[in-house]
Parts: sequence; structure tokens; C-alpha cells
Amino acid sequence: MEEQMKNRGLLITGLLVAMLFAALDGTIVGTAMPRIVGELGGLGVMTWLTTAYMLTSTTVVPIAGKLADMIGRKSVYVTGLIIFMIGSMLCGMAQTMNQLIFFRALQGIGGGIMMPMAMIIIGDVFTGEQRAKWQGVFGAIFGLSSIVGPQVGGWIVDSLNWRWVFYINLPVGILATVLISVALRSYKATGPVKIDIWGMFTMVAGVVSLLLGLTFGGKDYPWGSWQILSLFAAAIIFLTSFILIESKVSEPILPLRLFKNKTFSLLSGIGFLMSVGMFGAIMFVPLFMQGVIGISASESGTVMIPMMLSMMLTSIFGGRLVHKLGLRTQMLIGMLAMSVGFWLLSGMGMDTTKLSAMTYMVVLGLGMGLVMPLITIALQESFPKSELGVVTSSSQFFRQIGGTFGMTILGAVMNVQSSGLLGTKLVPFLEKLPEQSHEMVDQMEGMIATNPQGLYSMLYSPETLAQIPAAIRDTLLPILKTSMVESLHHVFMYGMVFVLIGAVCTFFLGKISISKPAKKQETQEIEA
Repeated sequence: MEEQMKNRGLLITGLLVAMLFAALDGTIVGTAMPRIVGELGGLGVMTWLTTAYMLTSTTVVPIAGKLADMIGRKSVYVTGLIIFMIGSMLCGMAQTMNQLIFFRALQGIGGGIMMPMAMIIIGDVFTGEQRAKWQGVFGAIFGLSSIVGPQVGGWIVDSLNWRWVFYINLPVGILATVLISVALRSYKATGPVKIDIWGMFTMVAGVVSLLLGLTFGGKDYPWGSWQILSLFAAAIIFLTSFILIESKVSEPILPLRLFKNKTFSLLSGIGFLMSVGMFGAIMFVPLFMQGVIGISASESGTVMIPMMLSMMLTSIFGGRLVHKLGLRTQMLIGMLAMSVGFWLLSGMGMDTTKLSAMTYMVVLGLGMGLVMPLITIALQESFPKSELGVVTSSSQFFRQIGGTFGMTILGAVMNVQSSGLLGTKLVPFLEKLPEQSHEMVDQMEGMIATNPQGLYSMLYSPETLAQIPAAIRDTLLPILKTSMVESLHHVFMYGMVFVLIGAVCTFFLGKISISKPAKKQETQEIEA
């Protein structure tokens, strides 16, 4: 019994270490971007360092969950850790930007395997009441990484070299691998293992095509361009093929019968809608603080800290609170709190203080922390252990897709609103400028139609503003700021609408009870 409890402690430690270093990698790299570009060049493709990781990590999530059910948690998790460490090592050794992008994609495969595995194993090892507590803790660890990541990245870059942002993953990853290998028992599949190769191929091709279309649409290419339409057409063809294949194979990656379960469909939808709003806040609040309020990038990062701290707090205590409130009630309260947070953000203006913005973010974070752990808990309580892998990873997959949709949809709202407002407010001013300013006028009018957010970038660049004559700048700046404020009002209101739709979905959830631990279960042997 003592040995079994010791193994459980080692396992939780290994999972926490793996979660922390994988989550850190999502925020720590951003701080090193300027140094990376300075050494390797490739400013034009810099965004691919994030895009490549996002594409591979998102698409591999459901595959990892299915394999975990078929061949065991330990084999899949350790494989993911090893791939992540190899990718990290190669990123640190990269000599060109293209190499670094390729290795980030490899690293993303490992990250995509690791992301759902911790939640799956928590579902295996603990009962419902314990799951609520531990998944809250893991949610808090994820939030903590968002806070400390940029600071840790900055310290590493300043003290050592940008390459150590990647090398630092190796000792931590080795520690996590050893702990998980020792504490997690191996699983031997009975009978032949049938892997859905064609399902994997069509799903990866379809999701990658969709994500690329959403990533490039309205930014690198117009939405109606042949490049974007071709990507969406490919996504439809491959995803339709994926659905047909999944309906026929004996061991599908994403069993379509899951969607016949009302709980699975509703919780996946709620997770998707919550992520749409959540990523909107994370992306657009710093934009507001830097462009309108005029604070620095590092100061705008501190505005996000209260949101993460409040999310950590409610993630931890929400796991215990759910037994008093009930899962459906707590989820509704959380979604409504998020909606209130967005409503408050939509009221921000030119005179909004940093303290006010931080208060609004606290409200948003409180709601997020109440909801995030519950989605996984509710799913794991609604399905047998034999399906926890595919169910948990599928839920994670829909949340990640929701985040991508959120950034794209809310970004499109920002562009549409900005084009209209700048066309009404800025064009009449530009038309009154003297003839010698025609080159600047033509450039700005072109950006209003194609890339209105590009005009706002002047608000973050004192060097660019200094090149504009003072007489023009004094009128231009208020127009840009008021247009940005009004555009962001619409962005936050749309975010609120998505979250409110998610809140409505909670009314249709059936009663989901969180199971109590039995004495024998407390000391059961850990199997995976």
C-alpha cells in the first residue's frame, strides 16, 4: 500500500513537471523572438515559429488520445516527451529560420501528444471528486506558466542565449520522463492493434488546410482569393473523407458515435465557445492597453497577470466548490462571469486606467477558472475508463480549434469595423492634406481597405510617429485611437455573445454527478 501511494506521488510530480515545461514553451519563446530574428534573419516568416507549432500540436491531439486508449498511456506519453525534447534540442541547434520553423513543428507534435495526456491519466488514477481537485491544480499550473513564461524567457535571453530557451527543456524533460516511466505501469494490448492510418491522414490534411486558411485569410491573402478558397475547399474534401472513413473503420480516431451522446456534444461546444472568447481577450486586451492607453509592452503584460491569478484561484477552489454548487450550476456561473468580464471590457475608453482594466480581467479570469476544469471532469464522469483517452483528447482538440477560430473571427471583426470607421473618419482628413503628402495619403488609403490594423501599428512605434509632421500627427493620432476603441468595443461584444451562447448550452446539460472516492480506490495500483 505504501509503495502504491509513493508511485502515485511520483506520477503526479512527473505530470506537473511535464505540464509546466510544456506550457512554459508556449509563452517563453515570444520573448526571444527579437534575438532569434537578429541572429537568423527571416523577419518575414517569423510568425511561422508560432504557426508551425500550433498546426502540428492541434492536429495530433485526437490521434494521441486514441493511441493512448489502444496501446497504453505510458508508451504514448513517454514518446511525446521524447519527441518534444528532440525537437527542443534541434531548435536550439538551428542555423537558419527555416530549420527552426521545421523543428518547431516537430516540437509541436510532442507538445500535442503531451497536452491531453495529463488530464487522461488524472481521469484514470482518481475518482470524480479527486479529479476535480487535481484538474483544478493542473489548470492553475497552466495559468502560472502564462505569467512566468515571458519573465523566464527574458532572463534566459539576457543571461545566456536565445538557444537556451529551447535547451532548458532537456533537463526538465528528462526528469519528467524518468518520473512518469517509473510511476506509470505499462499496458499490454490484447489482440491485434488496428491503427486508422487513412483516418489520421485525412484528419491531419483537413485540419491543417482549415487552420492555414484561417491563419492567412484576411491577412496575407484576401478571403476571396484563390489561395484561401483552395485551402477551404481542401479542408471540406479531406474532412468529409475523414467522416466517411470514421463511420466505417473498426477503431476510428474520433468515433462518430460520441456525438450521439448529448453530454459530449454540449461540452465540446461549450469548450469551443469559451475558447473563442478567451483567446479574444488574451489577444486584444494588450492591443488596447498599448495602443490606446499608451503603456509599454511589458506593462501591458502585467494587466494579464490578475486574470491568470484569478483563473488559478478558481481552478483550484472550483474543483471543491463543484460538490456544493453542482456541475451545471457552477459552469453557468462561470460562463456568466466571463460574459460580465467581456461586457466590462467593451466599455473601456480613452480614459480607462490600468487598474480598471486589471479589475475587468479579474472578473474574466474568475469565470474561466470555474469552467475550464469542469469540462474535462464532466466528460470523464460520463464515459467508461476504456474511452477516457479519446474523449478527453477530443474535448481538448475542440478547445484548441475554438481558440484558432476566436483569433480569426474576432480579428476579422476588428478589420471590418476598422475599415468602416477609418473610411468615415480618416479619409476626409487625408483628402484635405496638401499635394506633397500624396504618397503618404495613397499608402494610408490603401491600408484602410486592405490592412486597417496595420495603421494602428503606428500607435506602438514612436519612431514611425516621429517621422510624421507634427501638424498631421496631432490630428491623426486621435482618429486612430478613437477608431481602435470603437472597433475593440465590437470585438469584446462579439466575444461576449459567443460566451453567452455557451452559457445557454449549459441549460441543456443533464445532471452529471461527481463520484465519491471509495476507500479501496484510494490505494489502487496505478495502471495505464
